[in-house]
Amino acid sequence: MLTAARLGAAALSAALLTGIAAGPALADVPPPGIPDGLYGKSDPTYDGVWRQSLTLTALTAAKVTPADSAVGWLAGQQCEDGGWPSYRAAGAACDAKFEDSNATAVAIQALIALGGHQPAVDKGVAWLKANQNADGSWAYNPGNPGDANSTGLAVSALFAARTDPASIAKAGSGGAGKNAFDGLARFQLGCAAPADQRGAFAYQPDAATGTLAPNTLASAQAALAAAGGHLPVASSVRADTEPKPLACSDGSAPATVPHAEAGEATGAYLTAQLTAGGEHLTLTTPGAAPSPDYTATAWAALALTQSGHPDQAAGAVDWLDQQEATWTKDGSDAGATATLLLVSQAAHRDTAELTGKLTALGPTPKATAASSDQATPARKKTDSISQYWLIGVGLLIGIGGGLLLSLQRKRNPNL
Repeated sequence: MLTAARLGAAALSAALLTGIAAGPALADVPPPGIPDGLYGKSDPTYDGVWRQSLTLTALTAAKVTPADSAVGWLAGQQCEDGGWPSYRAAGAACDAKFEDSNATAVAIQALIALGGHQPAVDKGVAWLKANQNADGSWAYNPGNPGDANSTGLAVSALFAARTDPASIAKAGSGGAGKNAFDGLARFQLGCAAPADQRGAFAYQPDAATGTLAPNTLASAQAALAAAGGHLPVASSVRADTEPKPLACSDGSAPATVPHAEAGEATGAYLTAQLTAGGEHLTLTTPGAAPSPDYTATAWAALALTQSGHPDQAAGAVDWLDQQEATWTKDGSDAGATATLLLVSQAAHRDTAELTGKLTALGPTPKATAASSDQATPARKKTDSISQYWLIGVGLLIGIGGGLLLSLQRKRNPNL
């Protein structure tokens, strides 16, 4: 009877262990029309590579190992010549006129963050070099005039690839053209501009007059490159002073902003704009009322942090946190959620909730930062529970067996 009881206790313990074991994970099923492995549920036609690249960069920085399908999708979007389009449907051939520098720049940064994709990175950098304009700039699509946003993103990709932008200049029939820093500088307002506009970036010079007008998104995205940064931002350098505006008092300043002063100059402009705008930048579109520019505010915060001015970025980070639900559509917009996560990481904020929301928008990752740390304690807890059950059952059986033996001895003194 004691043996049967012990067998019953062992069976009970086994049943408990089986009952608390994790069941198999459900298969990842992407929404209809969304490729397997792609993050987000919206139409990827115009932002598929962009949002995937930002997502993989942010999750990798959060110590999440993305699913092979997610990484494979991004790698598979690259064309044979090294560039990326905004999006290419499965089985569709590459078309050079649809490849763009923005998608290529962020894809390069994502693959560098992931590691293990050097051939693809090298091809991407070669594509940027081949599609640089003679004035040192980059256009969104090759063959067009350059713009500050595209040039800034390309320069950040070069920084990420440990390629000196000063050494990148497209050769032409007349010899080497302007380098990448020259290309970026042609969009930045210098001492000839009004004092409150100095350091800003224009999207492009006016086609008729060549004059530069400040543009907040261009300023914010170009600022990260001007500060020598790339994604993810992880600068540990800290300046205890505000960004330095251009020194233009003697009237002898150069026509363009020197590269050494570019980051501080645009940092000073962005800080003033954030302060005047209630810690956010404003989107002004012809024919529409001004509205908060979440994306520009985020890139401004990244640039200020990169240049060593986290205190000046802190208000913008707070504002973005407060606007999370609106901007990210309650965590359903992969691009916005990834950008906010990158900002929060750079600012050393708590990122667990954002990481979870972003992870939920794509295939189940191979591993997370918490999985290995939490697995062992969970197993230990399970083992402890099982041990306590076994000990408890054993004690009860021992006590019960002792009582039975005592009763039998009382009934039969010869036992």
